[in-house]
Amino acid sequence: MTRIAVTGAAGFIGSKIIEGLNARGFTDILAVDDLTQGDKFKNLAGLKIADYIDADTFYDDFSARQFGKVEAVFHEGACSDTMESNGKFMMANNYGVSKQLFHAAQAQGSRLLYASSAATYGGSDTFKEEPAYEAPLNVYGYSKLLFDQKVRLELGAAFEKAKTQVVGFRYFNVYGPHEQHKGRMASVAYHQFHQFQAEGKVKLFGEYGGYLAGGQMRDFVFIDDVVAVNLWYFDHPNVSGIFNLGSGQAQAFNDVASAVVNTMRVHQGQDALPLSALASQGLIDYIAFPDALRGKYQCYTQADLSALRQSGCQHVFSDVQTGVSQYVRWLAKNS
Repeated sequence: MTRIAVTGAAGFIGSKIIEGLNARGFTDILAVDDLTQGDKFKNLAGLKIADYIDADTFYDDFSARQFGKVEAVFHEGACSDTMESNGKFMMANNYGVSKQLFHAAQAQGSRLLYASSAATYGGSDTFKEEPAYEAPLNVYGYSKLLFDQKVRLELGAAFEKAKTQVVGFRYFNVYGPHEQHKGRMASVAYHQFHQFQAEGKVKLFGEYGGYLAGGQMRDFVFIDDVVAVNLWYFDHPNVSGIFNLGSGQAQAFNDVASAVVNTMRVHQGQDALPLSALASQGLIDYIAFPDALRGKYQCYTQADLSALRQSGCQHVFSDVQTGVSQYVRWLAKNS
């Protein structure tokens, strides 16, 4: 039986990867996490795993080969709060343990598929997996970039020195089920759904950065697509590298808000409305862009998928209208 470890297993992406593995019949899964935030257990409750291991002990025990042959590790465990300012804590969590895991995996022939982040690009206006475009704006982005750089340094630019597969995924704006524990770091779609339930409207930033109200654009990627791409690389053990994982198509915050509101309207037996009507009726409410965010806000992100495609992955991604509508229907059913 193939043994697989998933760190951050009770988190958003980790739990959905386990769900995807379960759907393929994989159940010999070591679920690794820190359940200090106890309500995260809900993401694991319906999944089939072989064992749960606390993150405080896993990395040392894995390095000591305590778990037998582990075919692959999906490393999703990290501090993902981009507002966290404690650099010592961030570097220990995101760089230190990742480096230890990387060395141990290479030593014992375990494949490593790990979470990097689009935060490595920071203030760049080009989102391509090359050092020239990497300019993190916070210590979270730096912690992710430093590990990418460490892997490149040890494996070579083309990962030609890898003894076994290593794949880093630079996640863009991921949304979907199982993110409820993330608080302020949950997706725009998640927060807008709850805002609409509570207030009957969704709030968006007004005009800023050369973009019209609600027109700022991000690369929003549905969790099902993230899982599918992770599993594609799991199926192709000879492919290594660092790859963007976004939809490859920037869409406006207006698109997300329209999908949220209209899906809720249809759910309540009302007609969907065009953006102009949603705005004129106050269902989308534009607020002044906050002074505190001026100069610190990304108005545009879009994953360059050239490297992903060249590696052979031709997965077709959901657009916002499709993915957000599916997610809102799930939220309406499960909230």
